[in-house]
Amino acid sequence: MDMFGTQDWELLGSIVLIALLALVAFFVWRRNESQGLVDRFGPEYSRAVDELGSRPKAEAELRARQKRVAKLDIVPLTPGEAERFSREWRAIQGRFVDNPKGVLADADRLVRELMQKRGYPMGDFERRAADISVDHPDVVDHYRAAQAIATLDRAGDADTEALRKAVVHYRALFDDLLEVRQDERAPANHMEAHS
Repeated sequence: MDMFGTQDWELLGSIVLIALLALVAFFVWRRNESQGLVDRFGPEYSRAVDELGSRPKAEAELRARQKRVAKLDIVPLTPGEAERFSREWRAIQGRFVDNPKGVLADADRLVRELMQKRGYPMGDFERRAADISVDHPDVVDHYRAAQAIATLDRAGDADTEALRKAVVHYRALFDDLLEVRQDERAPANHMEAHS
């Protein structure tokens, strides 16, 4: 004797179907969210997965970075500020042949100053790199490479070629951070063309 009538089976089937559809929708949403993080962070996504040991932990960390940076007041530079930073960078590069170790320290100082001017907090290096990765994921590896060479240099283990590479890495980050206010962009581009 069947305890369920036809209507009961239809209701149960509907409930199961709705549950399956909700489950599929959840997995599609999670996949899209994961893909969004991959697209946004690029190689930094893989680095976080490797470092933290799992996709869920890495994704939680990357979402936390986004939330933290969203609360910061990251601002573009005025054209005058951008020109000053560019002028200082050119002066630093011009001194490399005479003082490569000093130039590396100056490049690091100028990049930090630029980050601070834009509104990034100046916590420890890993926090700075994490914050930079949110808006500048394509160059955060340059920052890490430059810092690794600077660490070698402090230990006396970096030759002139390594120092040159570090300055090139700093330059990649510097160029990406050198963002000028949109409403005043044209004059800054004009100045860059003559530098």
